[in-house]
Amino acid sequence: MPPEILWLIVGDFNLIRLPEDRNRPGGDVNEMLHFNEAISALGLIDLILKGRRFTWSNKQNPPLLERLDWFFTSNSWTSLFPDSSVSTLNMETSDHVPCLVSIGTNIPKSAIFRFENYLMEHENFMTVVQHGWSIPVYHTDVAKKITAKFKNLRRVIKAWQSHLSSLKDNISNVKITLELLCMIEEFRDLTLLEWNFKSLLEDKLLSLLKQHRIYWKQRCTIKWVKE
Repeated sequence: MPPEILWLIVGDFNLIRLPEDRNRPGGDVNEMLHFNEAISALGLIDLILKGRRFTWSNKQNPPLLERLDWFFTSNSWTSLFPDSSVSTLNMETSDHVPCLVSIGTNIPKSAIFRFENYLMEHENFMTVVQHGWSIPVYHTDVAKKITAKFKNLRRVIKAWQSHLSSLKDNISNVKITLELLCMIEEFRDLTLLEWNFKSLLEDKLLSLLKQHRIYWKQRCTIKWVKE
């Protein structure tokens, strides 16, 4: 039996897969659906794009940016070369961003997302959840629609979590500021603005300490389960 031919399909397809593949609202939803259905029907694997989000610019001011260049392969390829990816280079004279396909046999470490329970106590948590859940998904099948919504929610919470300051640092900063206000109070009365600020900081500290207890409770539970 002859060996299976390994292949890559790359190029400017002049199509986007999702509304997020352009920097401005718009795009033909039907074209997106047809493009994604063709990719699924052919069993194509989309290689990871590293660097820029968009690969084409209309070179106007302000610009329209889109991801029009795609890099597809097969399950056989990804089994032999699991560390394959695509990196964007510097755009020079073309309206397309040059891209470099890298082929590797090392199995990349999985980026495990661990949801922290204390995030539910954060004042912006429900706003983030509502935003992630409200992102449009283009599936008619209910199961696929729910799965896509959970994927969007996971991605949004992960991005939000990565930009949050360290819980430990937040607690430390609040304590330092409170200590400073207490020192000022030894020499003079606090102004109304300072007093209100101190009161807000005390409430904030209680909230952060509650989150901290939840954080360590989750860590202890994980350790006990592993043992």
